[in-house]
Amino acid sequence: MAEQLLSATADLTSATLRRPFDRGYLVNPDLQSSLWSHLFSSLFRVTPSTSSLLLTEPLFNLPSIQRSTDEIVFEEFGFRSLFVADSPSLVHLYEASRQPYGLVSKAQCSLVVDCGFSFTHWAPVFQNFTVNYGVKRMDLGGKALTNYLKEIVSYRSVNVMDESFFMDDVKEKLCFVSLDVAQDLKSLYPLKIR
Repeated sequence: MAEQLLSATADLTSATLRRPFDRGYLVNPDLQSSLWSHLFSSLFRVTPSTSSLLLTEPLFNLPSIQRSTDEIVFEEFGFRSLFVADSPSLVHLYEASRQPYGLVSKAQCSLVVDCGFSFTHWAPVFQNFTVNYGVKRMDLGGKALTNYLKEIVSYRSVNVMDESFFMDDVKEKLCFVSLDVAQDLKSLYPLKIR
């Protein structure tokens, strides 16, 4: 589990990382079940039999994966109820409720760009429903950025091609999407840029 990695004595040089998801889809339900078990009992301290669960699933999720998730939620954990939604609809609903008189609320539509670990979706949302025929997917996500960062650092200084966990941590702490490129460049490079 992740908290094992946070100890000061942990040697991460040969750590392997197992994920229950691959390219956004659940491929290892047993690992997902053990992760949820740890989360629900140790971190969240919830009793599933008296709780409801809100779960996001990837767009175009396969029925077999949906059944597997339902089995974990109801048969293994015994949750009282489950609400499954795709993330673009929830993002749209959240933004519309956050600013009830804003543009998203008035227009009742938005374009949600969902950048994940393995892929990116562009999803149009109209009246809180994702327009499935308008969704575009590109198999490019945070993993590609991490790999590119490993290449750049390895080429310029020390070889970190086998240090995915470390470079992922560097990326998450230092990389960001700029909302104001000119201002961010000024703060990063105080000298005048021409």
